[in-house]
Amino acid sequence: MRSSLRPRGAFSALAVACLIGAAAPRSAAAQGWIEPLPGRPIPLGGWVVEKTRSQVRVAVDGRVATIELTEWFRNTGSRVAEGEYLYPLPGEAVFSGFSLFQGEQELRGEMMDRDQARAIYEEIVRRRADPALIELAGHGLLRARVFPIEPGQERKVELRYTQLLQRSGDALQFRYAGGLRDTEMGQPRRVVPVSGEGHPKRKAVVHTDFRMVVADPDAFLDPFSPTHSLERERQVGRLVVTLDDELTGELSVFLPLARRGVGLTVAAHHPAGEMGYAMLTLTPGRMDAPADARDVTVVVDVSGSMAGEKMDQARDAIVALLGTLDARDRFRILAFSNAVYAESEGWRTVNDASLREATEWVERLDAEGGTNIEGALGEAFRVTPGEGQLPVVIFLTDGLPTVGERDPERIATSAEHDRGRARVFAFGVGDDVNTHLLDALSVAARGSTDYVQPGESVERALSLLTAKIQHPVLTDLEIDGAPVRLREIYPVTLPDLFAGQELVVLARYEGSGGGELAVTGRRGGREERYAATATFPRQTEENGYLPRLWASRKLGHLTRQVWLEGPTPSLIEEIKQTALRYGLPSEYTAYLVKEPEQMTMGGTRGGRDASLGLQSAPPASAQGAGAVGAANRAHLMREASKASELNAVTDAMEAKAEAAPGVRMVGGRLFQEKGGVWVESAKFSDPLPLVTVKLFSRAWFDLLAALPELAPVARELGRVEVIGSSLRVRADHEGLEQLPADQLSRIVRAFRGQP
Repeated sequence: MRSSLRPRGAFSALAVACLIGAAAPRSAAAQGWIEPLPGRPIPLGGWVVEKTRSQVRVAVDGRVATIELTEWFRNTGSRVAEGEYLYPLPGEAVFSGFSLFQGEQELRGEMMDRDQARAIYEEIVRRRADPALIELAGHGLLRARVFPIEPGQERKVELRYTQLLQRSGDALQFRYAGGLRDTEMGQPRRVVPVSGEGHPKRKAVVHTDFRMVVADPDAFLDPFSPTHSLERERQVGRLVVTLDDELTGELSVFLPLARRGVGLTVAAHHPAGEMGYAMLTLTPGRMDAPADARDVTVVVDVSGSMAGEKMDQARDAIVALLGTLDARDRFRILAFSNAVYAESEGWRTVNDASLREATEWVERLDAEGGTNIEGALGEAFRVTPGEGQLPVVIFLTDGLPTVGERDPERIATSAEHDRGRARVFAFGVGDDVNTHLLDALSVAARGSTDYVQPGESVERALSLLTAKIQHPVLTDLEIDGAPVRLREIYPVTLPDLFAGQELVVLARYEGSGGGELAVTGRRGGREERYAATATFPRQTEENGYLPRLWASRKLGHLTRQVWLEGPTPSLIEEIKQTALRYGLPSEYTAYLVKEPEQMTMGGTRGGRDASLGLQSAPPASAQGAGAVGAANRAHLMREASKASELNAVTDAMEAKAEAAPGVRMVGGRLFQEKGGVWVESAKFSDPLPLVTVKLFSRAWFDLLAALPELAPVARELGRVEVIGSSLRVRADHEGLEQLPADQLSRIVRAFRGQP
C-alpha cells in the first residue's frame, strides 16, 4: 500500500480509545464488493464487475490495530461499468477515521450504522433473489461511488481504518470477516452474487492474502484462533501471523498476553432469549518451576496382524518417543501378543545406557501370535508410579482380544479399577479394533483415543501425541468460580494442560456480568490457582462461531455415551435435537442407507423411514470400518476447537449423505427436491402444522434472525420446507410477509420444542 494513503488526522491509542469507547466492534469487518448503482438497468448478461483478489494487512501496536485492505476489481463485460463500493463495518463501531482510494483518486465514503445498513443488505438480497448476504445483516456499512471502469480494465480500491482491540481475559481479540462461505460439493467457496435475470451466479473463492504483524512480540504468547488455522513466526522485533487456510467466514485471532503461569482467555456469545455460550482457553505461559516429571508406560501390540509396515512404523515411533524423554522422566516398554513381555521389571531411569538398551529391545520386536489385551493392561497398571510423577500409559493395538478375557466391558471395567492416577492415551490401528473398549479406556482417565485408519501412518499419529504430552504444566484441572453459572461444560472432565498447547473449554452460561474466572490444578505436588477478569454479556452477537463449536463438543460426548452406556430413547432424542438445532450432521438424523430409486416422500416418527431410505440409528457394531469411522468423527467433534476443523468434519459427512440424485444435506438436515421445493425428510406419522413465509419478505428476514439455525438452509436451498419439533416452516414464492413479535415468538418456541 502506498505511503500516501493516510487517515484524516493523526491517531494515538488514547484518541482511538476515546472515540470508540464502549462501542467496540460487535462483529468482524468484511471484505467489500462493487454493486450496480440503484435504479440503473443491469447490463445484458448480468453485472460484470468481479473481484479478482484481495490483500489484508493488519498492524497491531499495543491495543490498536490498523487494517489496510487492498482489493482488485475487473470489468469483464463489453461496456463501461459504474457502481458503488460496499464494505461491511463492524456493527456500531466508531472509527477514528478512514481513507478510501480508487487509483490516485480519493473517494468520498458514507458510513451507516447497522440499522441503516440492514435495509440496504436486504434490498440487495431481494433484488438478486440470492440470500448469500443475509449473514451481514448485523453489520454497519461503508458506501462509496466508484468511478467508471472501462471494459477489460482492472481497478484497485484501497481502504485503511483503525480500531481498538477488545480485552478478552488475558488476551486481546482481533476480528475480521472474510468471504462468505458456500459449502457446495463440500468445498469452501466465496459467493460473488451477480444479478442477471434474477439468477445469481456463483464464483469460486477469491484468494485473500492475509498478514498480521504484531509489534513488541515479547508482550504476547503465541496467537491462536478458534476459527482458522494460523501460521506464526517470531522475527526480530515483531510477530508475524498468516493463515494456513482460505479466509472465509469470521476470522477471530486471540493474542494472549505474556504472563507467568497460565493465561485465561474468555470469549462469549449470548443470543436473545436463551443461555449464553462461552469459550475458555488456557494458555501456558512462563513457569517458575520445571514441568512435572512423568512415568511413561508404552504398551504395543505385537500380534501377527501387526506384521509388516505397521510393525516397522510402531518400532520407529517408540524409538522416537524415547528420544523425547526428560532426564527426570522414567519409562517402561511392554509388548503383548499371546503373552506380555516387559523390557524391564520396574521403572527405568533416563540415561544413555537405558535408552540404548531399550532401543535395541524395541528393534528386535517381531509380530506373531494372538491379542492378550487384558494381560497387557494389567501389567501396565501393576507397577506403582512415583510420588509427584505424572503416570502416562500409551496403549496401541490393531485387533480384538483373542487371548484371556475377551469381553470388552469386563476388560474396560477391570482397567478402570486398576489404573489409579494413570492417564491413558489409546490408539486403534485399522478397522479390526473395538472402538467401545478403546474409548472406555480413556473416557475417565483424562486421556484420549485416536484411530489410525488403513493407509495412515502409525508413526505420525504417535509422534503427534508424544509432542503434545511432553511437558505437563498443570494437572487435575477444575474450574474454580465464575461470575456467572456455567452449564454443560465440555470436555466434561478437563484434561491436563501441556506446554505449547492451548486447552479449549466450551460451556453455556446463565446470567451476566463481570468478575473473576479461575481454574485450579496441580503442579509439582501442590495446588495452584490462576484467575482473570472476565465479562459475560447479557446479550451479544459477537463470536457467532461458538454455538456450533459447543454443540459439536456435546454431540461427540453424547455419541460416546451411547457406546459406553447403551442407546436410550432420551439420549438418542437429545442427539437428534442438538444436531438439528445447530445444523450439525449426526448418525441419528440423516443416515442414508438405501439406493436413490427407493426414495419417496412420507415416513414415520421412529425406527426406519423406508420412504427416504433412512434409519434412525447407526449400526450398533463396535468394530469394522463403519464403527471406526464413526468413532473417529465423534473424536474429532469432541475435540473440535476451530470452526475450520468442524467445517471439515461436517462437509465430509454431508458430502457422503448426498450420494443420491435430488438429495441435499445442509445444516445437518437431509432434503429431497419435490416440485421445485427442497423438503426435509419426513420424521413424523401425523402432519405437523405448517407456517409459510414469503421469500425475501420482512417475515423471512425476521424468521432467519430469530432462528439462525435456518440461515445455512436458506442460503443454500431458497424454496425450502424445514421440520421443527412441533411445526414445519416453509419459505416459498407466496406466504406471510409480516410476522408480529408475539407470533414470531410462538413460531420459534414451537420449532425448537420450547414451552
